[in-house]
Amino acid sequence: MKRTGFFGGALALAAFPLGAFGQEIDVNEIVARIPGITGVYARALGAKRPLIAIRDGEPFAAASVIKLGIMLTTYRAFDAGTAKPNETVKLRAADLIGGSDVLATARPGESFTLNTLLRAMIQVSDNSAANTLITTFGFDAINGTMRGAGLTGTHLGRHFADVVPAWRVSQNVTTPRDMATLLLDVERGAHEGLDTVARSASCRAMIDILLGQEDKSKIASGLPAGTPCANKTGEIDGVRNDAAIVNPYGDAPFVLAVMTRELRDSGAGNRGIAAIARAVDAAVKA
Repeated sequence: MKRTGFFGGALALAAFPLGAFGQEIDVNEIVARIPGITGVYARALGAKRPLIAIRDGEPFAAASVIKLGIMLTTYRAFDAGTAKPNETVKLRAADLIGGSDVLATARPGESFTLNTLLRAMIQVSDNSAANTLITTFGFDAINGTMRGAGLTGTHLGRHFADVVPAWRVSQNVTTPRDMATLLLDVERGAHEGLDTVARSASCRAMIDILLGQEDKSKIASGLPAGTPCANKTGEIDGVRNDAAIVNPYGDAPFVLAVMTRELRDSGAGNRGIAAIARAVDAAVKA
């Protein structure tokens, strides 16, 4: 198969039958029950238009979902040969914060491989690992990588912190369409053996890491048991986010990103995200 350059936004679509893929899915009633402002974007691999697009281009506080952009930057460095998965970096005191599982007992000056930091950042959402990767690659490189991937509504403006003042929440922002589009390009690269936002092998590696995500309280909880879900969640006060590739490598993969703001009930937010995932999955399989 002919390979294309990175960031190939006009890649040929996979030859899946459209069926329900060509029809919009109505989740307005579900969205209306979520006690906050909700944005949704869903698209199937091979579809010419989205299945759902509700407030999809509006900015939302990214929370940990923006770690997808940090992961992409790291894999782009692997592809370019400027970094290696087993390369070690030393921790800075300023990057170590509470609530981090893998690096909970780590001390300044300890070294961890980039691969270990990646898995910790994605699979258990370790914020110290994320901060270390931000420091390693820099804000300019991460934001430049995301812009190059077409994420025009996404910006990383600060490290992760134990407590985020309200005025700083908007410094890390994204949109449902940006995160879903990024994941769709990753799935295309893996599924079709193409170089998209990263080399095909890196796309597969990113999916494998995402499949190990331990937080399955949102999109994954709305899917039938055993459905593969490569996702990244994000949570801060008033925000519950999730972005996922559902059934990667399968016959009918799709991407879904749901983001909220001004959420008054986090449990209702999680249940609403799960209900949206359930509706999309059922429609795609119809």
